[in-house]
Amino acid sequence: MFSNILSAALQGINAQIINVETDMSNGLPMFNIVGSPGPEVREARDRIRAALRNNYINIPASRITVNLSPGDLKKDGTGFDLPMAIGLLTAMEYLPPGCADGFLFLGEISLDGEIKAVRGVLPVVQTAAKKGIKECIIPADNVNEGSIVPGIKVRGAKNLKEVIDFLATGDDEELPAVYTNPMSLIEKAADEIPDFDQVIGQERAKRAAVISASGFHSFIMTGPPGAGKSMIAKRIPGILPPLTLPESLELTAIYSVAGKMPKGKALITSRSFQAPHHSISRYALVGGGADPRPGIISLAHRSVLFLDELPEFGRDTIESLRQPLEDKTIQIARVKYSVEYPSDFLLVCAMNPCPCGYYPDRGKCRCSENEIKHYLSKISGPILDRIDLCTELKNIDISEIRSRKDGITSAEMTEMVMRAREMQEKRFKGTSYRFNSDLKADDMDKVCRLGTKETELMEKLYKEFSLSARSYHRILRVARTIADIDGEENIGSKHLMEAASFRPTMEYFKWG
Repeated sequence: MFSNILSAALQGINAQIINVETDMSNGLPMFNIVGSPGPEVREARDRIRAALRNNYINIPASRITVNLSPGDLKKDGTGFDLPMAIGLLTAMEYLPPGCADGFLFLGEISLDGEIKAVRGVLPVVQTAAKKGIKECIIPADNVNEGSIVPGIKVRGAKNLKEVIDFLATGDDEELPAVYTNPMSLIEKAADEIPDFDQVIGQERAKRAAVISASGFHSFIMTGPPGAGKSMIAKRIPGILPPLTLPESLELTAIYSVAGKMPKGKALITSRSFQAPHHSISRYALVGGGADPRPGIISLAHRSVLFLDELPEFGRDTIESLRQPLEDKTIQIARVKYSVEYPSDFLLVCAMNPCPCGYYPDRGKCRCSENEIKHYLSKISGPILDRIDLCTELKNIDISEIRSRKDGITSAEMTEMVMRAREMQEKRFKGTSYRFNSDLKADDMDKVCRLGTKETELMEKLYKEFSLSARSYHRILRVARTIADIDGEENIGSKHLMEAASFRPTMEYFKWG
């Protein structure tokens, strides 16, 4: 007998429908799985045999062939266990013919028949809905995640017996469909994010944080230990606008594919703050592996990626950020295929000016010039050229600590950010751009128009600081954001001067 059951395989954060074809015929008893199966897929035959036997279902001595079509697409993971088990039961005529038509199945089966959670449920259900598939049966632990997709019935099963009983009877009460309106899950950013009013002084760094959050500009802070670099970085997610529904769905799909979805949670509703240790490998940062999965930069999509002690990261690790910073995606290539993951993150970095942290204060700094040069050499010019904002923090004076003057709050900073975001949303409506930081050189003249006075100023800055073309455009993008924060349509000289003041001009950066 022959059966055809629908399932899906992941391709990046998307999915492709897979036909799980099962043929049962006379011949030497064997159980073959073909169609480019990975190691976990090949192991499914042993899990299925044990699960059926422990549910008092005996597989007859037959030649069993399971084909995963299309055959040229590699299949990985344990999600094919359930569709292969249902296909086998249908081919055995244990289930009524046609009972699984119009269904898509996904799930791992344990040896006692329990259906365990798998990764990538959201993109699979989204693809099924787009393809016109009527119903999905997935693990009960994934049902919250799958239930937010409209236009398709999603049923969560705890064990194989529940699926068999439902398919045999067609009774909705055996396996009820679940739907959750995703709009009801959207919430404000988490209240536990600390407030900027707790940061004493450092008003220039706070201003840079506002500009960074407003235009999604990459941002680096330098200064001695204890100046407040990490404090400022941890508070930036609190001044970013709440995630929109499309952003939440996109971020949830990434977390789902990476297997990082919090248990029982249906939707990622707040921006994350990813702060990897400097010992992280390049593949853990950008993604990869034999079965490529998203890295930290993709988990930071639409959110903040904080690299503390930047020169302590491996040079190759830092250089791997070049493409994502430019293209907002990361492509991971293998011999037979490649996958692409979104990585549109807000890069925030912090670093000491030298290994001991006190350069250029020679009263405290004990580092030699060669040590400082070696320390900073890990940050190449091309990487530094891709960072829009740079500010230097100084140690806080004792009088500032004692006075505890009220500084700007996160609520006030959020108000400025939202004003700038509204202007950008209006400006870029109907285009591929979302933020000023996305602007390409071709559209710079149209969006960042300069008057005669401003043009002369930029020519002077270009010559005086020996700017590259990228640096020139970076100043224009930052100036456009500053003008948006001020609520002004035109870029003025004051906006250009402030933008230019945030370029890396410290002497020790020249050594990098």
